[in-house]
Amino acid sequence: MANLDTRNTLVFLLAGGAGNRLKPLTLNRAKPAVPFGGAYRIIDFTLSNCIHSGLRRIHILTQYQARSLEEHIRFGWSFLPRRLEQFITCRPPHHGNEGRWYRGTADAIYHNLDTIQDWQPPNVLVLSGDHIYHMDYRFMLREHVDHQASLTIGAVRIPKAQAHHFGILQVDAEGRVTSFQEKPKQSPAEIPGDPGYCLASMGIYVFETKELVRRLHEDAALPTDDSGDFGMHVIPRMIKDTKVYASHFVGIGNDDKPYWRDVGTIEAYFDAHMDLCSVAPHLNLYRRDWPTYTLWHNDPPAKTVLSGEGGRKAEVLDSLLCPGVVVSGARVSRSVLSNLVYVDEHSQLDECIVLRGTRIGKNCRMKRVIIDKWNNIPDGTTIGYDPVEDRKRYHVSDTGITVVPRGAGIGSRME
Repeated sequence: MANLDTRNTLVFLLAGGAGNRLKPLTLNRAKPAVPFGGAYRIIDFTLSNCIHSGLRRIHILTQYQARSLEEHIRFGWSFLPRRLEQFITCRPPHHGNEGRWYRGTADAIYHNLDTIQDWQPPNVLVLSGDHIYHMDYRFMLREHVDHQASLTIGAVRIPKAQAHHFGILQVDAEGRVTSFQEKPKQSPAEIPGDPGYCLASMGIYVFETKELVRRLHEDAALPTDDSGDFGMHVIPRMIKDTKVYASHFVGIGNDDKPYWRDVGTIEAYFDAHMDLCSVAPHLNLYRRDWPTYTLWHNDPPAKTVLSGEGGRKAEVLDSLLCPGVVVSGARVSRSVLSNLVYVDEHSQLDECIVLRGTRIGKNCRMKRVIIDKWNNIPDGTTIGYDPVEDRKRYHVSDTGITVVPRGAGIGSRME
């Protein structure tokens, strides 16, 4: 086996996505900065994977509504010692005198070729900050080196019905990629012998550095309609004349059913949180061997108060409570409450996701509701029981999940 050099591998983490299908949660923040699991942001899972995999040189390429994300990185992820040439840093778009945003994933890396020249890494790992999963990237890097590949693509098995959201791969018996369809609208290629399922790109790429630089220069020289994106342009051209392999996602410890989710829609975001509330969730946030790091807030412990006086009783069932949460004589069932959430007397929450700093008044009733940060919900408010009324003030998804945007509650904080 060839030597595996993770210390000198350079990582580009693409984190500029607008996340249009997650609006209104992405009106004022990039998708990777959206809170997840009560205490985390979506990007924390990818960054934690990097740290556990021994990757210490990480450039985060930001773009859309980047302030929240960049502050999260600056305050929560600045612990690597720069004196040891280790770093996690944000790099906003810079195009000289052109003054425009990145046209796609390949264009984003192309306009950051200067840092590849600075570090001269043997391989470049390109990641997406949009997904929730645990993964040791060393397994994929090892396969890439052993195959002497120009490109290795992380691949995951998905239902055929979801294929139009992903790049779909076909591979031969040795794992070499023979075709690539970017977000096919019709007849996606199924996995041979596994009807109803496709092999999808995870948006994770390992490139041999010289090949990447050459391909990006070639791509940049083409007309804009034919260039700028890995899935649409660069990868299909590479498959024709160089070695491109797929690395099948195995998770941590060779899990039988490794967890990987694109929480890019309100429904997917909601369902992933409800899974966390189950007795045995598919995503284990409590494993000691692979913790998820984040910006730690100095908040007090969560607590429940009142025990039946005057008909008031705090009751919490199958829910996640983060530091600083107070449930005061209210009932909370199958819900995720982020830091500093307060739920007042006689209120009832069923299947709700409540983000940081929200205060819910007395005698409120909520079902299948997502409430953004720092909202102040008045006494007696009912949300989630009448979609017609809810649509007058809030966003209601096609499946009836109500999203209360930031600032929608009376007296809510906007900072």
